[in-house]
Amino acid sequence: MAITALPPDTDIDIARVTEVLAMLTPRWNVRILLALSGPPLRYSELAAKVSWLQNGQLHPKLQSLCNAGLVERTEHTARHVTYGHTERGAALLPVLPMIVTWAEEHLETADRPLPAIEQIEDSLTLLTRRHAAAILWVLKSRKEVSGRALARIVMPSSDWTNVYPPLRQLVADGLVDTEGDGRPYRLSAAGDGLGPVLGALSAWSAGQPLDQAAHHPVWRHPLVKPASRPWVSSQSRPEPAAISPTRTGESAPAWQNRDLFSHATTARPKAAVPAGGPRR
Repeated sequence: MAITALPPDTDIDIARVTEVLAMLTPRWNVRILLALSGPPLRYSELAAKVSWLQNGQLHPKLQSLCNAGLVERTEHTARHVTYGHTERGAALLPVLPMIVTWAEEHLETADRPLPAIEQIEDSLTLLTRRHAAAILWVLKSRKEVSGRALARIVMPSSDWTNVYPPLRQLVADGLVDTEGDGRPYRLSAAGDGLGPVLGALSAWSAGQPLDQAAHHPVWRHPLVKPASRPWVSSQSRPEPAAISPTRTGESAPAWQNRDLFSHATTARPKAAVPAGGPRR
């Protein structure tokens, strides 16, 4: 069933990306996925890597990730069960450094250097706002759109005034700009900068290689070369370490196994958005 009044292919594309974001955003999901990088782990081995999770929290998270097709459970014997990435789960990991690159460029400066994982979680929170993906898609493809016109496209079966709460949130998050009430809405520099991330998520959700993001009908953008090695973690607790910032046009960082919880560089680039995303 159609979600928006956009063409069917676009509607399906938005729905797929929204579904991927819904897989990743729940608390601890990205951390568990990264902790599973490398050889499959027994439950006790994985629990040691994510030891901040309380008893009983890890199992339902693993079950959810297995149901999403990102993690597979292999029963070797009744007493030997391991967990590891599916091929689809492993193929999704190179999107994460791209999110860090975007966050360093566009999210507001924090009071302290943030680990890369927190930058990812903050960014995912922004992207999973209700109707966020559809609004960003429309503004990218149509440049400037009035609130009423956005409502007819994004939520055609709802009262048109219902578009304003999510629009105001996206403006507050720094992803959308407007010159005031009654004026058209458009993507901010930060919203437009999401092109590589959203294009890559679209490609992955359609079962295509991530480099197909460069040919996306809406978000086409030169894709930052994926990391040469998987981004993994073998730590059970954060350890401070420097991450070299990446910018579009430069090669992506070779993510080390310490990078999951490492701190971002102390000298962060100037925020392009005066009020960025939420901080945990």
